[in-house]
Amino acid sequence: MNRDLTEGKVAGVLTSFALPLLLSMVFQQLYNIADSLVAGKFISEEALAAVGNSYEITLIFIAFAFGANMGTSVLVSQSFGARNYSEVRRSISTCFIATAVLAVMLMLFGLIGTDWLLWIINTPSEIFRDSALYLDIYIYGLIFLFFYNLATGVFSALGDSRTPFVFLAVSSTANIFMDILFVTVFEMGVSGVAWATFICQGISSILANAVLFRRIRGMEKGDGDLRLFDFRLLKKFLIVAVPSILQQSFVSVGNIMIQTLINGFGSAVIAGYSAAIKLNNLIITSISTLANAVSSFSSQNIGAMKYERVKSGWKVGLRIAFCFILPVVLLFCFLPRLPLSLFLENRGGEAMNTGTDLLRIVSPFYFVVALKIISDAVLRGAGDMKPFMADTFLDLFLRVGISFVLAPLLGPLGIWLSWPIGWSLATVIALYFYLTGHWKKTFL
Repeated sequence: MNRDLTEGKVAGVLTSFALPLLLSMVFQQLYNIADSLVAGKFISEEALAAVGNSYEITLIFIAFAFGANMGTSVLVSQSFGARNYSEVRRSISTCFIATAVLAVMLMLFGLIGTDWLLWIINTPSEIFRDSALYLDIYIYGLIFLFFYNLATGVFSALGDSRTPFVFLAVSSTANIFMDILFVTVFEMGVSGVAWATFICQGISSILANAVLFRRIRGMEKGDGDLRLFDFRLLKKFLIVAVPSILQQSFVSVGNIMIQTLINGFGSAVIAGYSAAIKLNNLIITSISTLANAVSSFSSQNIGAMKYERVKSGWKVGLRIAFCFILPVVLLFCFLPRLPLSLFLENRGGEAMNTGTDLLRIVSPFYFVVALKIISDAVLRGAGDMKPFMADTFLDLFLRVGISFVLAPLLGPLGIWLSWPIGWSLATVIALYFYLTGHWKKTFL
């Protein structure tokens, strides 16, 4: 059901809107977590390393899907908040056409360049074949990934966070069982976890878009403009989507550069990093999903010129984020081996020690990175993308640069120490640009 986020008590409206989105992303991350979990538990530590190694490359494709999601969400939110329903329709169709072209281009690039991408990140020979196999199957399903992200972006823009949650809850749960079935019964190895994800994500994407288009048909006609593609709206879409894609892509490229360092320490360290980074990304991505809710909330209210509600939404978003983060930090700091044991059999080996060190160092700074991400959400919701890009690139530059300096001196520990430094300085910039209020003047 479509929902107007410009009316009602801010805390209640944003919380009820954000929580299903937050839970949705938890289930979304279960796709990748399930692959790693089943690979590590039912195949081998090398299989876990192969899936984790490929994951860093898949994040590049996810970056493009995320950018398209954000561009669509902001554009549709502002039109919906301004009650311009004809433009809502044109915005949706324009974004879908543009994204379909992008998805096909990326599929072609990915299928041609799989081996090159794995070679460039220094993939060890013992996991190269399985990494390439997993990555190829993942790329086959890119069209599903992109269209699902577009659908969730539109649902969020219309104030509906429950529909995508239902699809994800069912499909991600099914994916876990299919992973186990394909690996243990059909003995398909790494390809089994990849095909299980392909099938479940494909079904989820098709159903989500079917519901979305039914929802659109029931929307008010507006001014009767039935064009499917609007270059003016495409430009607005690109203003948000391209910086978001660049931001996420460069972060992914930075992670790949860091992966090349990690790959130099052997498969045990790769496996430990793969397990810990899945847990870390679950938390960071969940905060980012909460930020997407704040962006949609901000966009609708900026479209309605209700700026005080935007400020209140920022505060409520931070409260939700901190409440979510606190138990996670306690778990990762004091009992890190418990969640890591989901992926790793040997509780005292090098892989487990690697994952433990990473979680204990970075998790206390989740509060800091939440402040950055929620502040960025308001800027993005207003279309104020320059400061959003600036703080992200600072974070990336510091993390990668410090990693390359410290890794030869301290080993993997030097890489983990670079993250809090990058997060902290980037947060200062994001908070400054939010507090200055320049975002009020950059409405698309």
